[in-house]
Amino acid sequence: MKRNHLFIGSLTAICLLLIALPLLAGPSGLSPRAYLPLILSPANVPIPFGPVHSGEGTYYDADGTGNCLFPASPGNLMVAAMNHTDYNNAALCGAYIQVTGPQGSVIVRIVDRCPECPQGDVDMSPQAFAQIASLPQGRVSITWQLLSYPVDGPIVYHFKDGSNQWWTAVQIRNHRNPITKFEYWNGSQWIEAPRQEWNYFVEANGMGPGPYTFRVTDNFGHTLTDSGIPHIEDGDVPGASQFSPPP
Repeated sequence: MKRNHLFIGSLTAICLLLIALPLLAGPSGLSPRAYLPLILSPANVPIPFGPVHSGEGTYYDADGTGNCLFPASPGNLMVAAMNHTDYNNAALCGAYIQVTGPQGSVIVRIVDRCPECPQGDVDMSPQAFAQIASLPQGRVSITWQLLSYPVDGPIVYHFKDGSNQWWTAVQIRNHRNPITKFEYWNGSQWIEAPRQEWNYFVEANGMGPGPYTFRVTDNFGHTLTDSGIPHIEDGDVPGASQFSPPP
């Protein structure tokens, strides 16, 4: 519905612009100036989806690391830890949510798990919490919702330190939508690698030496398939594309 409103609003803006173009002519004898409308595609804006959750918001000394085993992100501390229930075995690792509190809203990326937090609670960085409430409050009522968040570039495959052809662990990074499934092609069929609570998909018997063909599925059922992925221990390999916005 929100995307429909955006589309209708864009059409209205175009119509008004066409009506106003004759008024935009320059001084006599000069060609009129043309102004092109700026239309935002749904691919370039955050799109909320799913139920609205309620709970309490708190903050901790976050730096981007945590149970999801992402690296520190000192340049972007809009991060948070999700309560254990909604964390759901790392299902929300790397996902974006919009948190609304008494003084505003903020978009954060889930990088950690808060094992002692009740369902619905979100533990944010101080920088993020300060966007929705004053820090002295410490604990406030919040609502939050998942976002399909536009990110730059394709998804990234990260091989864990210690990963090899006999024990292979792969993490998905830089994904627009939450990830639900990771598979690899063994030469005859797709094999689903189980997800660990520390946010890696692990094949305990190994995926072989590579290069690999991987297939990743998001929570909307979109799939991305990449071939020729080399094994780089503790290294990143970009895929070819990024997930689409919600249908």
